[in-house]
Amino acid sequence: MGLAHGVTRSAAAAHRPLFVATILLGSILLFLVQPMVARMALPRLGGSPNVWNSAMLVYQGLLLAGYGYAHFLGKVSLRYQSLIHLAVFALAALTLPVALVDLPISGAGREVLWVPLLLGLSIGPVFVVVSAQAPLMQRWFAAGPEAGAPWALYAASNLGSFAGLIAYPLLAEPFLTLDQQSWAWASGYALLVVLVALCILARRKSLDAGKDRVEDLPREAIALRRILLWLALSAVPSGLMLSTTTHITTDILAVPLLWVIPLGLYLLSFSLAFADRRQAARAITLVAPIVMVFAGSYAMLSTGINGVWGLLGPCVLLFCVATALHSRLYDLRPGTGNLTRFYFFMSLGGALGGLFTALIAPLVFDWVWEHPLLLLAAAMLMPLEPLLRWHEKEGMEPASFRLAVILLVAMAAFLSKQLYDFSYEASTHFAALITTVFLVGIGMMLTPFRPLFVAVLAMAMVGQGGALTMMGSLEGSRTRSYFGIYNVREDKQSEQRYLVHGTTLHGKQSTRPGEERALTSYYGPTSGVGLAFDAVPALYGDRARVGVVGLGTGTLACHRQPGQDWTFFEIDPVVEAFSRKGTFTFLKVCAPDARVVIGDARLQLEKEPPGSFDALAIDAFSSDSIPLHLLTAEAVGVYQRALTSDGILLIHISNRFIDLEPVLSAIARERGMAALLRMDPQYDSRLLTYSGWIALARTPEVLDRMRAHRPDVAWRPLDPPTGRVWRDDYASILPYIRWEKILEL
Repeated sequence: MGLAHGVTRSAAAAHRPLFVATILLGSILLFLVQPMVARMALPRLGGSPNVWNSAMLVYQGLLLAGYGYAHFLGKVSLRYQSLIHLAVFALAALTLPVALVDLPISGAGREVLWVPLLLGLSIGPVFVVVSAQAPLMQRWFAAGPEAGAPWALYAASNLGSFAGLIAYPLLAEPFLTLDQQSWAWASGYALLVVLVALCILARRKSLDAGKDRVEDLPREAIALRRILLWLALSAVPSGLMLSTTTHITTDILAVPLLWVIPLGLYLLSFSLAFADRRQAARAITLVAPIVMVFAGSYAMLSTGINGVWGLLGPCVLLFCVATALHSRLYDLRPGTGNLTRFYFFMSLGGALGGLFTALIAPLVFDWVWEHPLLLLAAAMLMPLEPLLRWHEKEGMEPASFRLAVILLVAMAAFLSKQLYDFSYEASTHFAALITTVFLVGIGMMLTPFRPLFVAVLAMAMVGQGGALTMMGSLEGSRTRSYFGIYNVREDKQSEQRYLVHGTTLHGKQSTRPGEERALTSYYGPTSGVGLAFDAVPALYGDRARVGVVGLGTGTLACHRQPGQDWTFFEIDPVVEAFSRKGTFTFLKVCAPDARVVIGDARLQLEKEPPGSFDALAIDAFSSDSIPLHLLTAEAVGVYQRALTSDGILLIHISNRFIDLEPVLSAIARERGMAALLRMDPQYDSRLLTYSGWIALARTPEVLDRMRAHRPDVAWRPLDPPTGRVWRDDYASILPYIRWEKILEL
């Protein structure tokens, strides 16, 4: 079962580069199409991280279908395999170039089923046939005499996948439109067909003989327990990859640049685990328990982590855990005769992990509890090689040994309680860090005893914010939907109620008697939107029509003045429920007759008659991530259509990580719109926060009249554009990332 070393240079072995090239190209194409199709779907599906998780669930299901196809194709001779495979390639090519199918849009609340259906119908045929390359080419390679064991080719497959993922945000997305990307992908598909044909020619002797050497190899009996381990060791890293994706994209930006980081690390772990040389995989497996306890201790922290650790910590943890689990999976691989069967069950495990994280968990849990649960499952499965072999010391009495273990567990419980106490003090970060390091040390001493190691990890999670997260669930202050996780928090000291996601404020309301209507957060009287809405009666009369994209806590409703007709567009019914049920009362007390339209705002605005609004505010942030499809030139065109000829468009650009001013500047210039920026520096206000709003109109005169209403407050022109215009088929955030904020400790 071990890998072949020093394989002779037979004719079969000489064809190894050809098979490697075929597998590499297939994998590159496979993982180029994933972010490409997800990017195509943004204008129809929005920018929620769950859209990517739904896409990943589809990809894993299609990958399973491709591996199943390769497995069952292996039951016929190589000659028939080659003929069938080329025929399937030709049939799948009829769906090229890649594009989304015209599927009627599902109603609100059914996105969890409709999104996978849309993506599956759009790329299903080509994805299945291309995904079959990794196992099928390995099988054909192994069919050659003296070809050697094919397992390292799977490492090459995952290197190709990793290269495809990295190439998309760095090369494809910044330089090619979606239409150009699709045709380039179709060209790569044609080249792949040529390489597959050459692989068939390389095995022509086996074809002529009608033999399949792999079928002739002895097949060992595979016990059920071993198959279940294959499934578990595949499912846990797959699910963890998706839960990590949700974590790092929710507070930054839901675009392929960040989507691909966890997936790329996940694939890279396969490359190390399945490589011929085992040194790197063994080293990472050795340190994985240390990383597990240290970085994993933050897995139940629901308030978010600022700075570089918030991005790197979960990614390093995912990479180490996935490498350790995949290394154990590699150690449990069967003989070459069971190659496609092994890959099929491995793919099935990956799909089950994706199903749990992307479909089941959002319906069952009120928070991302799947993330710590998957980490605990990983701790139960990963290899635990003791670094400190104190338990093997000669002369240690059994009673002394048991006492030492009890003391270690008790100390871990005490340190966990200390971490919990530190969570209430803002000035105890260093003390919490030292306490966590001591917990890591105890965890390392208990690695010989897996249940106790898992217990220490759980204690670290509970102390490092997990207790507070559990309290939130027990109190019912947290709500989860397809579009996010919302926490309602009440601060009695400041007399305010907050709606937050991670570290990002969605809105707040004063609970102090008499301040129910007080404007808060980004929407104060001197904010851009506040100034514009205050000028609306002077510009458009007492019967003005106002539209708002993004309800949030409903704060903007208290800018409504008598006689005005207001409409809110909100994608998430859960957010509307906060206002309808009285959690936040802005809408109820300020605009009870306002219309609330549920659904993606851009799609809903397209249904509105032209000239429906005199003023339209775009405030559709999901945490600090941006619905990219709401900030393209085509999206602004939709807003212009919905506005009257002299209407005002207001776009909220407050964001910690992305500088959106040059993006809107480029769009304004292309569409011939006048634009002004209002930065409202509310640093010391109890109720208000810093905000940035851009006002756009068809003519400068409209904005001049708006400014004249409050000449004492400064607006400024936008800085000149510095990049290409964002469109539905082109957008790159790379030039606009505030790296100093992401890297800020």
